[in-house]
Amino acid sequence: MKLSDFKFTLPPDLLAMYPAPNRDESRMMVVHRATGNIEHRIFKDIVEYFNEGDILVVNNTKVFPARLYGNKEKTGAKIEVFLLRELNREMHLWDVLVDPARKIRVGNKLYFGNGDLVAEVIDNTTSRGRTIRFLVDGNNDEWFYKTIDALGETPLPKYIKRKAEPADRERYQTIFAEHVGAVAAPTAGLHFTRQVIKRLELKGVGLTPITLHVGLGTFRAVDVEDLTKHKMDSENFFIPARTAELVNRALDNKKRVCAIGTTSMRAIESAVTASGRLKPFEGWTDKFIFPPYDFKIGNAMLTNFHMPESTLLMMTAAFGGYDLILKAYKIAVKERYRFYSYGDCMLIL
Repeated sequence: MKLSDFKFTLPPDLLAMYPAPNRDESRMMVVHRATGNIEHRIFKDIVEYFNEGDILVVNNTKVFPARLYGNKEKTGAKIEVFLLRELNREMHLWDVLVDPARKIRVGNKLYFGNGDLVAEVIDNTTSRGRTIRFLVDGNNDEWFYKTIDALGETPLPKYIKRKAEPADRERYQTIFAEHVGAVAAPTAGLHFTRQVIKRLELKGVGLTPITLHVGLGTFRAVDVEDLTKHKMDSENFFIPARTAELVNRALDNKKRVCAIGTTSMRAIESAVTASGRLKPFEGWTDKFIFPPYDFKIGNAMLTNFHMPESTLLMMTAAFGGYDLILKAYKIAVKERYRFYSYGDCMLIL
């Protein structure tokens, strides 16, 4: 398929700037692949679609406050530094994006807070990318991460044209969040509440974690018409042995294995045995899923509504069927579903 196959008109006012007042009261479109039927529900109704022995695979990555604002040495020019990934913990080396990039050169020192935290630019990686080293005395890791947490801002997507607010610290984080490492939330998981989980557990539905640390590459625009030439950025992920065991038991018993979000689906489809079962794994994936694709593990998926021509829409179309998903998106626009990170969701069965 081609990039242009995934174009559609998305009114800007359907991009959600704030989350729903209550996590589990977002709208949920339910798409039935076997019949093509489409229902309009509320997220808390998800309990009705699963039964004893079914498994939901959730991503327990935790978003850290990756956006820092500071000043350049000597000139005092204001700068933004977006922490992408830690390269070396002992040396406090990080891959970052900087803005304005033209003002930030190798050798510059950058100051954050009231000089509480200082970094030195040591390399250029891309036009906006830099490698920086935070200047931390000795092995003071605990102080460093507490300082980042205090000075950093919740890394809301750029389309949200407002400053991050204190409430975003909690709302742009799933209730499963445990392992720090993501610079963007696995947004399908944002709809879950303790009450919904309890109701699922009472029905005998299992929830089991994977960890995939979401990077900005997930949202990088595709700039080639031929999708086979697009290269995904690698993301670090981990499949625990217990998760593999529970998922494989559900598959053996012909039960539902529902990936909560494209990140969970990407992880489980990146760790498949020759016999079509999930294996424990720790490493990196640059898997790009677009139509046509034969899914081996997930047979249901919960996902938010995505942007035109995005890799996330392409995976959704690969899973739900291109024609059905594009039809569902037209309906979503007509019915004024809310799109993207803080938006509504779609359950594909």
